[in-house]
Amino acid sequence: MSDKKKIAIIGAGAAGLSAAFYLSKDKYNITVFESAPFVGGQASTININGGLLERGYHHLFTNDYSIIQLMKDLNIYNKLIWYPSKVGSYIDGKTYSTTSPFDLLKLSALPILDRIKLGLFSIKIKNIKNWKSLEKYTANEWLQNNLGGQSYDKFWKPLLRAKFGDYYDQIGMPWFWSKMQTRFASRKGKIPISFLNKEVLGYPDGSFEIIFDELKDYFVKNNINLFLKSPVTKIIPQDNSSINLEYKQNNQINTDNFDLVLSTTPSFIFNKLVNLPSSYLNKLNSVKYIGALVMIIELEHKLTDHYWVNIVDNKIPFLGLIEHTNMLSRKTYGDKNIVYLTNYLDRDHHFFSKDKDQIFDMYIPHLKKFNPNFTKKWISNYHINTLSAAQPIIGTNYSQSIPSHQTPIKNLFLANTTQIYPEDRGTNYSIRMGKNLADKINKT
Repeated sequence: MSDKKKIAIIGAGAAGLSAAFYLSKDKYNITVFESAPFVGGQASTININGGLLERGYHHLFTNDYSIIQLMKDLNIYNKLIWYPSKVGSYIDGKTYSTTSPFDLLKLSALPILDRIKLGLFSIKIKNIKNWKSLEKYTANEWLQNNLGGQSYDKFWKPLLRAKFGDYYDQIGMPWFWSKMQTRFASRKGKIPISFLNKEVLGYPDGSFEIIFDELKDYFVKNNINLFLKSPVTKIIPQDNSSINLEYKQNNQINTDNFDLVLSTTPSFIFNKLVNLPSSYLNKLNSVKYIGALVMIIELEHKLTDHYWVNIVDNKIPFLGLIEHTNMLSRKTYGDKNIVYLTNYLDRDHHFFSKDKDQIFDMYIPHLKKFNPNFTKKWISNYHINTLSAAQPIIGTNYSQSIPSHQTPIKNLFLANTTQIYPEDRGTNYSIRMGKNLADKINKT
């Protein structure tokens, strides 16, 4: 009989898979439970004409060290390819290139003095090294005080509104700082001042699925159990500090006992699985999530010249347009151009109650604003994906409010996107969090 301890991981997204990979196979028997029929969570893929594509747009920055290290550990780093990025912003009925500081100087939607302020402001943000000094400010407050004018009103404020909706003025400044630092870090080139170089983005040859496929192969070879379509329905702590899990599999309720459990579910799901002390529960419930609605369109022709277009126009019912095939070849997807139309919305927003065709009818007329030649005849197919826990709302002084990974229940841990800070939630940081929890558990 094995003397290894039994560990359960709830959720086969980036954090759960990473934790399972980095946990000691000599010390633990590991089982991963996933309610979906696939792994990868937000980075999972669908088949588009023979090519794999993420349900929601994905790419890597050059400082996404954790996922880069994971690819190295899986011996697939050679599959990571770096592409030049091209960013645009749709303002006042026109798409402007906003990839570089030089583009900002040419941004005629703003007066020349505001363009200069915008460029100098970017340098100011880049030179801030201690994000903790920003914690008491919202991004909205800090940007108004340190930028203001049309640079803020016509550029950053609409982007904050697009990202966070009615919560735009509640977002802590460290979130904004971290976003900017990531963009600065992903610039490569020969210019000594890195800020002035061009941005590059990474993407695995074969999609993010190649990472998950390698992990699944590793699990098979190392006797790690992966149960798909097996939602955990209850976490029941035992008197001996072990934890009983109740889960559904093949329409049957099963139970199993574990020495330690790591849950990677969103907080609003986790708090329904187990009874928690009110002090910890209050921290979980204090963080609100917004959802995401993503439409993927297959087009016969190219729509824009940009990989990413930020939309600064509240008359357009989506906030971002990502033309994936302006980075990757359209040949990957049956010679179709692939466009994501993205939206972050309150989880009870009425868009989520609309069917696929209603969303299509709302969104498609606006594509002509990005290319006057566009017609519906260009569209060969489209897909809609929704996510209820796409983005936590991270407020001021958040470092004092983060729920700890070690819950008040012995041997029960939590790792979800509300615990990523000051960085924005993302696949790289979920992998980092999973590894950090695995390292912590390995030392116990």
